[in-house]
Amino acid sequence: MSQSAASSAISASPRVHALLRRLHAASASQEKALSKTWFYFKRLVAFYLFSTPWGAAADDHMRDKFVALEEDKCHFMYLLARSAGALNIVEAGTSFGVSTIYLALASVSGKVVATEKEPSKAARAREHWAEAGDEVTGVIELREGDLLETLKRDDMPEQVDFLLLDIWTPMALPTLKIIKPRLKTGGIVLADNTSMARPMYHEYLDYIQDPANGFKTTEVPYSGGLQMSVYLPEQSI
Repeated sequence: MSQSAASSAISASPRVHALLRRLHAASASQEKALSKTWFYFKRLVAFYLFSTPWGAAADDHMRDKFVALEEDKCHFMYLLARSAGALNIVEAGTSFGVSTIYLALASVSGKVVATEKEPSKAARAREHWAEAGDEVTGVIELREGDLLETLKRDDMPEQVDFLLLDIWTPMALPTLKIIKPRLKTGGIVLADNTSMARPMYHEYLDYIQDPANGFKTTEVPYSGGLQMSVYLPEQSI
């Protein structure tokens, strides 16, 4: 995506735009590597044929990988959050903190609660946010460890306006269920790679597509799929 396209979508300083271009380029280079494609292929086959869970070997492989939302998805997410006036945002799966920068820029005077279980990735994310500077650093709170525990703490925002799910797919539904009691009416939930990994998302998709659970949902046709859901419980019947 061209620099002018990024500049027209995102309100940020030239320093932050330069940082994001660099991080997206590094992430895209990793994603194009044959070893990364082979890893994803093996993971999908193992899950489809044997229901093999995510394990230590997968963690080791991903420890130095960005696993970042693509730039076009980040622009969509940023504009969506800005248009919704999202103040309190939760990001499940921070990795190197690329998408977190967009969420912090979108939140402006609000708060982004970011989660990451891998300490080395959390450290890299903090480095990137420090490089971005005070446009984002005062907005982000990073919670390290198991997000199924860190998101249950009493010091969570009382109301959550926006939730990004960019994590190992079986974690998507448990995370949503933790946040749902705080999710405002009209709150937005984005889940990444819902087309590419649809069988692995089946519990999550079954849940949000059930009208009794209060969500209106659609898939945005980005690469890999991006499920956008809006919490409208009063319209659930």
